[in-house]
Amino acid sequence: MSVHEHRTDGQRVGIDAPDWWIYRGTGREIHDIDLAEILPPPPPWRDFDGGPLPEKDVPPDDDGEADRRLGPEIHLAESDVDAHELDMVNAALYLRRPLLLTGKPGVGKSSLAWRIARELRLGRVLRWSITSRTTLNSGLFDYDAIGRVQAAAAGQARSGGAEEASIGEFVRLGPLGTAFLPSRLPRVVLIDELDKSESDLPNDLLSIFEDGEFVIPELARVRNQTREVTVHTNDPNGTATVVDGRVGCRAFPVVVMTSNGEREFPPAFLRRVLQLEIKDPTVEQLAAMVANHLLDTKGEHRERLVREFIEKSRAEGGLPADRLLDAVFLATSGAYQPDDVSWQRLLNAIWRRLTTGQ
Repeated sequence: MSVHEHRTDGQRVGIDAPDWWIYRGTGREIHDIDLAEILPPPPPWRDFDGGPLPEKDVPPDDDGEADRRLGPEIHLAESDVDAHELDMVNAALYLRRPLLLTGKPGVGKSSLAWRIARELRLGRVLRWSITSRTTLNSGLFDYDAIGRVQAAAAGQARSGGAEEASIGEFVRLGPLGTAFLPSRLPRVVLIDELDKSESDLPNDLLSIFEDGEFVIPELARVRNQTREVTVHTNDPNGTATVVDGRVGCRAFPVVVMTSNGEREFPPAFLRRVLQLEIKDPTVEQLAAMVANHLLDTKGEHRERLVREFIEKSRAEGGLPADRLLDAVFLATSGAYQPDDVSWQRLLNAIWRRLTTGQ
């Protein structure tokens, strides 16, 4: 056991960090662990045997998005992380269950995916942004049937019967489909704003969450002629081999889903996920967030603005945390000074509730 401090109602309370915690919540990369080696085997009902494993079985490097989301420097201490958040994230890792995050807009729900990926060295986060038109297939794969027909016609016109391009050239896995490719380490996939989807999508997700696999019908139909097909993935310049038209995971991905609480989800869906409410950030978490992104050598603008932001957020009933970053950037850029009348006018305009008609 190690000492870990947790804040309750603004007070710091020392608690013992359980030995089973792997994820610590700071987003600071842990160099001396291999998740595949230290994570216990899954429950029998969550054990998957997808394959084959790729020859280069390492997650793609982060593409810079983690720095943009979290900041290039890490100033968040373990004592500033919610112990309940650590419980639920680690439980999701152990149980191989998706994690559903709820909370107000701007409290940092989606950034949790990047903290997990960077801390546990799981590579680039796969992001699937949900809209009212999103279907399950759009997250799994896309097959360009028209492009294949056009390519075949163009090839015949050029050479009068040239060899047809592989069907895999016209299949691209989506972010969810890429996350379920077989690998030794799990990928992190963010399903962002699930509550914006049509009513059927949460239930449609249950099949892949339970089975850990899906079929690409276009590849399954040609498996007697071509068992192995190389397809494109959601990673930049990424490819993968699909056997018999089936994509199945070996390590269940770290699935992070976010919801702004705009709708209720079906009981069957909620029964198969772990739920975590992300609360408004504390003063210490806001200060760490600012320090991660914007270093103010004197610290005066940062400390003053954090205090003012907390007061304004309470008065307005909650403000998105990234508006604090906007204000600190303007203050430290030299374009505005906090004592100027124009600065206060701008600050009031930036720090407004996310509602219309005000």
